[in-house]
Amino acid sequence: MAIDAITAKVITGVGTGAASPASSLAGDGGEGFGAALSRLVGTVEQSQASANQAVNGMLGGQIDVHDAMIALQRADLTLQFGVQVRNKLMTAYQEIMRMPV
Repeated sequence: MAIDAITAKVITGVGTGAASPASSLAGDGGEGFGAALSRLVGTVEQSQASANQAVNGMLGGQIDVHDAMIALQRADLTLQFGVQVRNKLMTAYQEIMRMPV
């Protein structure tokens, strides 16, 4: 079994043909902010579903305990990443709302 690293590339899709932030700002049809958030939420949901499937497979005897634990840790790290992104977005929103007009 090969263990692949959990990186920002896996979670955010960097290097998978997604538009860079500069091209999104330029308005040349790149991926929008909402689409990036949707992809992040989808990734979190997918990793949670994968972890649930791995646990069910472990209980059924089809999957090794180690593989199930790896899937659980991957889902946990993905969720933590999503929560940190949300926290940064909330902080940025609050900072913008405090700006004088």
